[in-house]
Amino acid sequence: MIKTDVPPEHPIWDEPGADPKKGSVYFRACVGEGAGADFDGFVFVADGDPVPTVAPVVLAQRAVDRMALRGPQIASPKPDGKYVVGMPMWMWTTPSATTYGPNTATASAGGVTVTATARVSKIVWDMGDGSRVTCTGPGTPYQASYGRQDSPTCGHLYKATSGSQADGKYTITATATWDIEWAGGGESGTLTTTRSSQTTATVGEGQAVNR
Repeated sequence: MIKTDVPPEHPIWDEPGADPKKGSVYFRACVGEGAGADFDGFVFVADGDPVPTVAPVVLAQRAVDRMALRGPQIASPKPDGKYVVGMPMWMWTTPSATTYGPNTATASAGGVTVTATARVSKIVWDMGDGSRVTCTGPGTPYQASYGRQDSPTCGHLYKATSGSQADGKYTITATATWDIEWAGGGESGTLTTTRSSQTTATVGEGQAVNR
């Protein structure tokens, strides 16, 4: 809330009880979304009444919104890759501030400043064949020297081809869980949010071309 001067013709003075001799006008900046959010607008506060304040947790959410967090940047599997039943598939992502973290942002209102830092704690891969794989890191990039061994950090083994799927491909969804720590205004806490991204994989019989 920011105390502000408004002209006599401003509609705030048409509200019941609004008298420039008995109080002041404050501007409330928009923070948050949905029910219970504080929205932009002018508010009259009578002399002696407490000035409404913005809850630090609401500012924390505003800081998170400024981070523009996204789903994992999937490096493998590749949509144009060819994969094979019974051969280990290696999954990995390319980390960045917006797709893996850490990502830090601040938000301020009414003299209160909150700083929030977000990091991905896990990525859950829905492989499109009914299987889910939970990985606690971005995954290990595959190299030809690894041969047919399983990924040490994030992998899957298909037991059936993707021939029966739409367009002959499995749709793979990677959902990242972002853990957020925030502090400011004499308070601190944690928030959690998720972001998802998708890719596809063609799985057949025969020699593997890509992992």
